[in-house]
Amino acid sequence: MKRTIILLFFLGYLCQTIAQEIRAASFNIRLKTSNDVGNLWDDRKDALCNLIRFHEFEIFGIQEGFIEQLKDMQQRLSNYSYIGVGRDDGAEKGEHSAIFYDNTRFKALKSGTFWLSDTNTEVPNKGWDAALPRICTWGIFQDKKNRKKFIFMNTHFDHVGTVARRESAKQILDKAKEFARDLPLILTGDFNVDENSDAYLTLANSGIVQDTYTLAPLKYAPNSTFNGWGKRLKTSERIDHIFITKPFKVVKYGILTDTYMNKFPSDHFPVLSVLKW
Repeated sequence: MKRTIILLFFLGYLCQTIAQEIRAASFNIRLKTSNDVGNLWDDRKDALCNLIRFHEFEIFGIQEGFIEQLKDMQQRLSNYSYIGVGRDDGAEKGEHSAIFYDNTRFKALKSGTFWLSDTNTEVPNKGWDAALPRICTWGIFQDKKNRKKFIFMNTHFDHVGTVARRESAKQILDKAKEFARDLPLILTGDFNVDENSDAYLTLANSGIVQDTYTLAPLKYAPNSTFNGWGKRLKTSERIDHIFITKPFKVVKYGILTDTYMNKFPSDHFPVLSVLKW
């Protein structure tokens, strides 16, 4: 009898520990374009979604997703919902920095999208020295298992504007405080810069968020996060990042280098962090 009670206690503790882990990811899925000969979206969308399912992403931000791609993904990811709008019109037009989440695990309580801009964050426009309009999508989520709440933000920084990237980093931290006060934050994105840039350091040295790569006791990072369809692999260079605030802790971090038939699901590898409350 005593052994049974101890076993039940242990199993209960184990289940509670597992339930408190969150598998968060960032994935630039590469836009749908006819220019990608040999890597067309219709040829790789199944592999991309199977990768997500196999690695059991529970909540993740995507970049370069257009509405047709989001619909294709939702058809293949039956227990996921998403939040986010297109950056060109605030509806369906243009790139989405959408957040997908397992709706059996999380409930979206509130969400929105703002433009990274020094003039107007509420309507489509380009900020600072950016070449394109850039956005950040955010959502306040509740974990159905433990009832805890957190804010998740996802973005895609400009590829040209150095000022825009630095100021966007500051703006996102300000907005997180505005939207969610003291709720824990998970921030994902294609930041278009590595860990030596001003924009990255603005976040990493903010005293607010920390890079999950830096915090992870177990790292699987065999090469760069951008692969250029296999043509621009580097031994190290991370431009896709995941940042967190306390009380989240990092269990492990990985750049997932899955391929299929010697092809790549995207020109970026997804980045996964297993977090614990």
